[in-house]
Parts: sequence; C-alpha cells; structure tokens
Amino acid sequence: MSVAGTVGDGDSVHERALRVVVADDSVLLREGLVRVLAETGVEVVGAYGDGDSLLAALDETVPDLAVLDVRMPPTFRDEGVRAAIRARELRPALGILLLSQYVEVTYAQELLASGAGGIGYLLKDRVASLTELDDAVRRIAAGGTVLDPEVVGQLLGRRHDPLETLTPREHEVLALMAEGRTNAAIAARLVIGVGAVEKNVTSIFQKLALDDSGTDHRRVLAVLTWLQR
Repeated sequence: MSVAGTVGDGDSVHERALRVVVADDSVLLREGLVRVLAETGVEVVGAYGDGDSLLAALDETVPDLAVLDVRMPPTFRDEGVRAAIRARELRPALGILLLSQYVEVTYAQELLASGAGGIGYLLKDRVASLTELDDAVRRIAAGGTVLDPEVVGQLLGRRHDPLETLTPREHEVLALMAEGRTNAAIAARLVIGVGAVEKNVTSIFQKLALDDSGTDHRRVLAVLTWLQR
C-alpha cells in the first residue's frame, strides 16, 4: 500500500520503510511490540516508556506513525492520549495508533474529536495476527481511520439513534466506515456493488451536511457526527 508523506531530502515514504515510534510503560510489551512491528517490515526508530520521552524525540526520530499505550506514567490514566494529541499538534501528518487493554470510550472520542484521518484505536488482546497489525499500521499511515469493532459498538451504544434521517442501509455503511473500511471492503461485506456503496456514502454526506471543502476528512466527520450527536 502506498503511503503519503515525505522525510528529509525528498525521501518519499513510497520509497522506504515506514518509520514508527512506540511508547508503552511495560518493558515486555514495548519490546514485544517493537519486534512484532519490525517483522512487518516497518522501521522502529524509537521506543519509550512514557509519552513525554516520545514527544521529546519527535524531531530526532522523524516518524510517520506513533503507537502509544493509553495509560502510562505518571498517573496511568490518559497520558497516551495526551501525548498523541500533542504529537499531532507538533507534527500534523503523524499517524496515531492507540492501543488499550480495555475499551476507553471517552478517550476514543477525544482521539477522534479533531475529525482528521490517520488515527487508530485498537484493543491489544484483539490484534490477532501480524497481518492485521501491519494492515492497521499502513492504513493509518496512509491517512485512514482504524477502530476496533468493539470500540465502535460501545461508542454507538452510548447514543440514542440521533441520525433518524439515515436509512438502515446507510447505518450499515456508516458503521463499516467507522471501522475504517474502504468502499470496496464495505461492498464485499454487504454483498452489494461498489457503486451502491458510493451512492450511500454520498447520501450520508448530504444528510449530515458534510460539504466537500477539499480539506476536511468527510468520512471521519461523518463517523464523528454519529458518535457525538
């Protein structure tokens, strides 16, 4: 999968391995994640025990994507989320993948609040294979959004059907969009044509008043509208 972005003197991400930094306070989990990521072909350019250390090394490591645990020192509450938000402020093109042991609904909403792409939230115990992790990392680095289905389910479960104008099919399409699936993947899941998916997506954008501004990530904004209204 091609990935947008550049580093250094015109060194395109198309032409090199993805550069990834990792932050997890558990030495075993951190080193295990480094080895697993390396096996997928990415270049791990930094591994840290807390978010502050990752942030301090951003200029030196110049990563394409950061993988962070949600709970890290000193309070073990939301340090990973705070570091992720700050990292995006410093490097807007940086992909962010948050990993958590549990579904942290508030943190997931906070991560998605900007409406930007290049974001993922996965549960550690549900990443079942190297292929799955590799796919998530590359989709996020390419500007996509990857959410664990359980996270999506709990986020949606907290709302009382605020999007009454959407048809049942549009709800299905939007739910799959929230999982980070492409139109082709949605078509395969629902056993319909890609053209039908595109029509549903266009209808969703229209019903949610998401005009094509040329800058906003409308797929992410559509999901956020569903989660936040």
